[in-house]
Amino acid sequence: MNGILSKQSYLIVLLLVLLGCKENKTNEIPFPTSVKAHSLDLKYAKGFVITENGNHTILEIKSPWPQAKKSFKYVLISSEEAAKTTFMRDAYDGIILTPIESIVVTSTTHIPALELLEVEDKLVGFPGTDYISSKKTRARIDSNEIRELGKNEGINTEVLLELKPEVVIGFGVDGTNKNFNTIQKANIPVIYNGDWTEASPLAKAEWVKFFGVIFSKEKEADSIFNKIEHDYKLAKQLALKVESKPTILSGAMHKDVWYLPNGASPEAQLLEDANTNYLWSETTGSGSLALSFESVLDKAKNADLWLSPSYYTTFEALEKVNSHYTKFEAFNKKKIYSFSMTTGDTGGVLYYELGTARPDLVLKDIIKICHPELLNDYTPYFFKQLQ
Repeated sequence: MNGILSKQSYLIVLLLVLLGCKENKTNEIPFPTSVKAHSLDLKYAKGFVITENGNHTILEIKSPWPQAKKSFKYVLISSEEAAKTTFMRDAYDGIILTPIESIVVTSTTHIPALELLEVEDKLVGFPGTDYISSKKTRARIDSNEIRELGKNEGINTEVLLELKPEVVIGFGVDGTNKNFNTIQKANIPVIYNGDWTEASPLAKAEWVKFFGVIFSKEKEADSIFNKIEHDYKLAKQLALKVESKPTILSGAMHKDVWYLPNGASPEAQLLEDANTNYLWSETTGSGSLALSFESVLDKAKNADLWLSPSYYTTFEALEKVNSHYTKFEAFNKKKIYSFSMTTGDTGGVLYYELGTARPDLVLKDIIKICHPELLNDYTPYFFKQLQ
């Protein structure tokens, strides 16, 4: 009789478990109620969430690209714990075993995080290695420790699959990258990194914590970001001491359109935090402003400084492409500054690689240019005056 009751009890429990799994088919199999999930605090970033959940961590990418209508969830768990844990695989976009020993990243903005966390030796492949400026990572490229994977829009999946990385860090404009689908079908997780969609410089920099959780270096990532944030705030406070705000023009013409940052952009926030008068600070919206030459000239003809004139590096090049640039006072007074001259050995622009991770350096550069009486012993890291 006891045996029959035990069997009936077992079947009832099994039925309840199956019913529970059916109702929670989009979630992980529940852990005991004593295990409580909690999200780690992020100060600025809105595009991802890190949740510790018992013996594993959930990484959710909420903004993989602008106006994304879906999010992505990934499980990060040690090999030992994975051996005794069952997940509803359909509930996740990837299950990553930690610690990670090999990785492919697809944007130069990912390189600084690897180096800051001292895991650059895990990088095995990159699309467009000539764009990488870091001397440390370039040395690994030159010694064939990092394979060339072609262009980002057309990654050489054959070489990538040969490398067998444990994870690929990608970025997407709309989520239709066929190469990523091919990689995922080979059981290699692709994690979308949306640092570029963030609305502020410090929010972008906080994505070092994204890499911190992937490499089980959460404490190190937190410490790195806290130092960057501290230095950024210190520079911002210093800039508040000046009373005079130089007027700022930015951008340049592409064909018949002048593109420059809108007033709600991270670039405009850097100018505000440097205590300057950006002439389009009152504008809002996403993306760049697209204006006519006449409207820009009317507003910024007498601007004190002109920053980031597209990819142009000399006054001669600017005048050659459009003689009307000479109508700006900043041109005639030689007050134009660009980050395009600071490059790596193969021509990659360092700002595009390191600027996202180190907004504290970008802010100090702008302060040094706009308020030369401040930061006496500081030499701009990215920006140089056009020749």
